[in-house]
Amino acid sequence: MGPEMKAFTHSIYKATGGLMLLFSASLVAADDLSDIDNYRQYSPQFSSSGQPSAEHLKTVSDEGFERVIYLAFSDNHTAIEAEDRIVKKLGMDYLHIPVDFESPTLEDFEDFAAVMNRDQNKRTLLHCQINLRASTFSFLYRVIYTGVPIAQAKQDLDAIWQPDKVWYRFIVDVLRKYEMSHECDDCDWAENEFES
Repeated sequence: MGPEMKAFTHSIYKATGGLMLLFSASLVAADDLSDIDNYRQYSPQFSSSGQPSAEHLKTVSDEGFERVIYLAFSDNHTAIEAEDRIVKKLGMDYLHIPVDFESPTLEDFEDFAAVMNRDQNKRTLLHCQINLRASTFSFLYRVIYTGVPIAQAKQDLDAIWQPDKVWYRFIVDVLRKYEMSHECDDCDWAENEFES
């Protein structure tokens, strides 16, 4: 190989290597908590989201989370295989409460709340598939146990979704169990509030 060819090969290598480094840096920079679907941070200790990837779980651990709670079924098409093992290997606690999307129960919520109340200072990521279950449980927990005004918690819930009839009824029933109301001046429950 002549000197020109060596110089050309070297320049191509340098250019390609530079692009690869730039591409790799952008991948690393993009891998933060906000990359998790529907990620919401409610306080320094409590966040909810949709399904994180295994790579996101590493970021969750690196960001100081100590506990991951999963509210959907492990055979869901977007669930990651062996999430429990991945989370434990990263040094975090893992809890799985499979909540039926068509039929959430008071017991599901109470199981979640009991874990949260055991150690409220443990930084926790609560997640499901797209943050519908998790945002609703977060709404209820924050209103019932941490004293967040219902209007503020409802704004956070609205940023994710407007609960359907099943989940609206679930919210009303859970709050009623704790002698609370879902009503507030700034709360819009859409057509659900006109149901009997």
